[in-house]
Amino acid sequence: MSAVKPIGLISVEDYLKEELTRQVKHELIDGHIYAMAGVSANHERIAGNLYRKFGNHLENSPCEPFGSDMKLRVKDNFFYPDVMVDCRFDESEPYYTETPVLIVEVLSRSTRKKDETLKMMSYINLPGLQEYVLIEQDIADVTVLRRREGWLPNHYFLGDDITFESIDLTLPVEDIYRRVNNQDVTAFLSGGAEQPL
Repeated sequence: MSAVKPIGLISVEDYLKEELTRQVKHELIDGHIYAMAGVSANHERIAGNLYRKFGNHLENSPCEPFGSDMKLRVKDNFFYPDVMVDCRFDESEPYYTETPVLIVEVLSRSTRKKDETLKMMSYINLPGLQEYVLIEQDIADVTVLRRREGWLPNHYFLGDDITFESIDLTLPVEDIYRRVNNQDVTAFLSGGAEQPL
């Protein structure tokens, strides 16, 4: 992704106002805006699977999931995580949140560096965040970093179960990769999985 306004800075107020009318979503990082790239079908499948599972699980809860159209504010930076869960959403600010307990990013070649460095350091400094989840789309590998474990990475693979502790939900990794087309999923299915993804 490249800076749309590489010269000069934009204020938070101008960013929020302009973002309401833009055709393409932009993140605001250190006063510069960056256009969001399009995503693959596998990326959408992974994010959609989690959004749906989280939503069903949280239906009668004060917590709710948000997809990639909801902004996350971290100080004066704004990001669009792929999936978030918030339990204390502030209705006075309907276009962004600052209080997620869980954030999910689906990795791609173009976003990996930012997701694993800048975003991770921004996200884990949010006082209410309990879990940060990074999901590969080209292979089957889910990394969960938890506050209570000092943000150390835990990897989960096909055949494993993951507990999202912040929302008390356990899912098999294959549910996250349902309909995803990559070599790991194909090999897992051909190796005797009882039900197709």
